Order: sequence, then C-alpha cells, then structure tokens
Amino acid sequence: MSRIFGTSFASVYPHYVTKAEKKGRTRAELDQVIQWLTGFDEAELRSHLDNGTTFEDFFADSRLNPNASLITGVVCGVRVEDIDDPLMQKIRYLDKLVDELARGKPMEKILRT
Repeated sequence: MSRIFGTSFASVYPHYVTKAEKKGRTRAELDQVIQWLTGFDEAELRSHLDNGTTFEDFFADSRLNPNASLITGVVCGVRVEDIDDPLMQKIRYLDKLVDELARGKPMEKILRT
C-alpha cells in the first residue's frame, strides 16, 4: 500500500493551492476542478478538509465523474491511464488536473466538456 493512501487530503491541498496560485489560477478554480472529479459540493469538500480525511477515505466517499477516464497523460513519469491500482489512478487523475490548471489550460478542456 502506498504511503499517500493514508495521507490526509488536507495536508496536500495547500500544495495544490500554491501550485495553482503561483501560475495565476485561483483557489475557486482549483475547488471547481476537485469538485468536478469527485462529485463533492463545496460543503462536502470543506468537510473533508476540516476532518483531515485520508486520500483513501476521500476517494471512497467520492462519486467519480464519468468523464474521468478521458484524463490521460503522464504524471511523475507514469501514464495515468496505465495505472492498475484504482485508488492510485484517482489520485493521479487529481494530480493531472491540478497540473493542467497550473499550466493555464482552459477550464472547459480541464473539465473535459
């Protein structure tokens, strides 16, 4: 089991925010991306952040977007579409979306609309 599975989502979230804001994107845009992927509304997302939910529990509670399988590409040298472990794949989907946001990709492309 990967160490990231037991890491709290709240401990990584500030790094996502920093990465996005350094590139001129907003926390609201980041939250929109996370909510699109997970199916959480704003209150559910805040609850997970406040409660220190682990990545494992965070994604167990999520309702993964049906278009998540359209997320492709490389994160940390690994193609996200080739990851066998379902939880790790979901975490890498999120990493990929945050990367796309930070690179300035338009929201409609990030959200696969």
